[in-house]
Amino acid sequence: MNLSNLTKWVIRIIAVLWLGFLYTYLKNPPFNFLVLNTFLAFIPIELSFHIDKGKPKNPILFWIIVIVWLLFYPNTPYLLTDLFHLSLLQPYGSNGLLRLDNTMWFNYTLLMLSTISSTLLGFWGLDRVAKAIAARFRLNHFVFQNIIIVGLSILSSIGIFIGRFLRIHTVYLFLTPEQFVKPLLNMWSPKAIFFIALLTIIQLVFFYLIKLIQLKPVQQN
Repeated sequence: MNLSNLTKWVIRIIAVLWLGFLYTYLKNPPFNFLVLNTFLAFIPIELSFHIDKGKPKNPILFWIIVIVWLLFYPNTPYLLTDLFHLSLLQPYGSNGLLRLDNTMWFNYTLLMLSTISSTLLGFWGLDRVAKAIAARFRLNHFVFQNIIIVGLSILSSIGIFIGRFLRIHTVYLFLTPEQFVKPLLNMWSPKAIFFIALLTIIQLVFFYLIKLIQLKPVQQN
């Protein structure tokens, strides 16, 4: 599904307003992390707006944008792991039932809106980038496109693990790249591989559910 230029600008404007609101409302812990994480999640979404089949025409510029997109893309599904922070809301009362507290449910809404909207737009970008990469290699068959999607999802899960457990943000890759090498070499373990596999499954299930919903019904004569 292609988005019109108007739709892209609407998304950009809403994103800026949303980030401004989050920055104003969530200045203090424990949910101030949502401002930075939502901003980082939008970067690959914006980059995906500039990637398409044959766009950019310059192959060097195309691959530069794709590489930068790939470096930032894990920040989008990374928000799914931020849902664990819902426990900070202390949702259950002394009676064991969910509390009906306005502040708690408002913070819940902010976290869910950032997570769901960023993830959906991120998956749209993943589909767009995968098709663009396949087109560059002239492998437009859906099998190759899906192989690319699975591969990118695995790389994304590795990025999520790095961000969640090694606490290395994407921006640090540009600021202190030498600090990346040793942690990356030492991070592999059965638990790490299991986590990466689970996050890959989660991403692929959500992605293909969205694709399934988008399928046009076959018209019968």
